[in-house]
Amino acid sequence: MTAAPHRSVLRILLIALLFMLIGTGLELYLLDHYEDAWQLIPLICIGAALVAMVWVISKPSALSLRIFKGILGLSALSGLVGVYLHLKANYEFELEIKPGAQGWDLFTESLSGALPALAPGSMIALALIGYTYTLLIKQQT
Repeated sequence: MTAAPHRSVLRILLIALLFMLIGTGLELYLLDHYEDAWQLIPLICIGAALVAMVWVISKPSALSLRIFKGILGLSALSGLVGVYLHLKANYEFELEIKPGAQGWDLFTESLSGALPALAPGSMIALALIGYTYTLLIKQQT
């Protein structure tokens, strides 16, 4: 591959990011993941990322890329917070139904609890895909 990224790589990254944004947003919506303010955060990040992505595609500039990267950073942060919140809720539920649980057993039960503990990590993955796209765009200029 040449020094400048090939257009097909950029296109594939955009398609992957679009798929992740729409798929994750739709899944969260179908799961009623909007019952409180904390649950709205990933949906807001996804909406903002979609808008910023369209802006970057239609008019790439230093400002649009900076804002897009900022939104992607917030999206990744929302994924980290989401993993924590899911684990915490599962942990509290497990302690409620098994008051004597502790240690590794409690941790593994919390990971496989009612809330998918690692699912918010998809917000981190989509942020990384988007950030990779911005790095390749910068190399082209």
